[in-house]
Amino acid sequence: MEEAHLKIFRGDRDSGAFQDYAVPLHEGMVVLDAIHFVQAHQATDLACRWNCKAGRCGSCSAEVNGKPKLMCMTRMDQFPAGTPITVAPMKAFPVIKDLVCDVSWNYEVNKRIPPFNPRPPEADGTWRMHQFDIDRVQEFRKCIECFLCQDVCHVLRDHDKKDSFAGPRFLVRMASLEMHPLDVTSRTAYIKDQGGIGYCNITKCCTEVCPESIHITDNAIIPLKERVVDDFYDPVRRLVRWLTGQQ
Repeated sequence: MEEAHLKIFRGDRDSGAFQDYAVPLHEGMVVLDAIHFVQAHQATDLACRWNCKAGRCGSCSAEVNGKPKLMCMTRMDQFPAGTPITVAPMKAFPVIKDLVCDVSWNYEVNKRIPPFNPRPPEADGTWRMHQFDIDRVQEFRKCIECFLCQDVCHVLRDHDKKDSFAGPRFLVRMASLEMHPLDVTSRTAYIKDQGGIGYCNITKCCTEVCPESIHITDNAIIPLKERVVDDFYDPVRRLVRWLTGQQ
């Protein structure tokens, strides 16, 4: 039977190295299958986070041949036969053990975002929205929080600006709130200051790795940047606010 040669990171946040494993190939096999084979037959202590194995939970994020991917959605037959396949934990987050990272920082960022604040209902007690407004934010709700976009973002990955930049995942969440047709809270000051949107220089690397094909840059980040510019840097609007006493 044909075999694949895997080089899997083993270690923790202090030290570690890639170790070699040979795995038999079968039709339709994905990288997560190979990891499970190694766990079952060669390294029962290999740590790997996963859940649904269907690309819906976002748990099995890792770097396969240096690229952020869901292991359950990455087929083994896409790699050239006979060449090693490296599997490493996400670089942007601290390693707990082997392929498992500590992603808790993301949940702390999420808690700090000003929450949904709907306008009062109509006289009949209901809310009405245009379908095109619903369609615009529906794309953002496809996010499965795999954090691959956070992992590939150079602001977090290479510069570790976690103290001043929320990252693409949470700019998407802020966009889903800002563009929600019922929400009445302005988050532009938060997006500019705490969210650190100025750090994003629109490389679109986050969009490229999104397994849900969310247009993170074009549909979320750029519109948020435009709103921040309108609110804080447009000289005409600043003059109007100054003349009218508006904040």
